Formats: sequence, structure tokens, C-alpha cells
Amino acid sequence: MTDTPSFLQDAQDLLTDKGFATSNVWYHGTSSALVDSINEQGLMRSGDRMMKAAAKKTMATIGNTYTESVEPVFLTQSKELAFYWAQQTVRERGTRIEGEEQPIVLAITLPDNLNSQVRPDVGAASLLMVEEGEHYMAYLAAICERTGVNVPEIDLMKADRMDYLNKLGMAYYDADIDATYLSTVSDQA
Repeated sequence: MTDTPSFLQDAQDLLTDKGFATSNVWYHGTSSALVDSINEQGLMRSGDRMMKAAAKKTMATIGNTYTESVEPVFLTQSKELAFYWAQQTVRERGTRIEGEEQPIVLAITLPDNLNSQVRPDVGAASLLMVEEGEHYMAYLAAICERTGVNVPEIDLMKADRMDYLNKLGMAYYDADIDATYLSTVSDQA
């Protein structure tokens, strides 16, 4: 069973044995501490500057260099899956940054010309082979079981690239996303 708030539980409407339905509405999980900045600047690739600075400081302390990489904006077609990633963001930030943070899900409504640029996140294969990925797959399995859908069986190395999107709900957009396309998902709908 997941601890996803009921207003974010949308898998029953999106999930079939073929996977998650897609549209021009995507979701991104983040921390409440980042929402004001995101509402002002939009979703920026590699956007959590405080976490990047903390990692750089840690690496300098132990005598290593830190090379920052530019990551795309990670998206999913499900509020429920975005909530999982929001929880991970809060957990990761909590190890380096003090403060009370809550998981937040943002909705991104893209016009057709931008929506066509959303891609399946096949790079997630490496993530799914480590412990964090195992936790995600367990979370996904719990959603599937709750909604009565078969848990996806996927060979990460041989999977069709669309399986990452359809079966696993993993996508990305390789550019910044303007704040005009964003809204915070809340139970006040």
C-alpha cells in the first residue's frame, strides 16, 4: 500500500495492462521549499541549486572535484508517480538541508508543439538497477495491485524505449519549462 494522498491517486484512471495513458498534462514531483522559485523561474534543468552547492561543498571537503551535469526536467503522466519522486526529493534534501519540507506535485500542461518534445526516459535503466530503483518498482507494483493491473514485467536492457514511458511512467523534457505552463496540484480542486 502506498501513502499517496487520495487526491493524487490517479492510477485507476490512467493505468491499463498496456501502461499509463498520456496526454499533454504531465507531472513533476518536488519539494515545497522549491515551489516559490519554480513558480517564479519555471522548471529548470538541474534546478536544485542548493543541493548542487551542498554536493560541491561535500566533494571539496573530501578533496574531490565536483562536475555538475545538466539533467533534463523529469516528468511522469501520473500524479501518483510524481508524488513518489517528490518524496524522494524531500528525503534527499533532508540529508543536506535543514528545514521542514513537504512533497509537492506540479502539473505541467504543454501546448502540442512542446508536448511533442517529451521523451521516454530510457536513461532510467541505470537508476532501476540500484536500490532506489527497486523502491520505485515496489511502489509501482503496489499501485498496480491496488488498481487490479498486472505488474509490468520489463527487461531493462532489452525493453522497447516506449516501455519506460508507458509501463514505468518515466519521461523527460530536455529544456527548461516556463512557469506559465505550471500549477500546483492540491486537494482543493
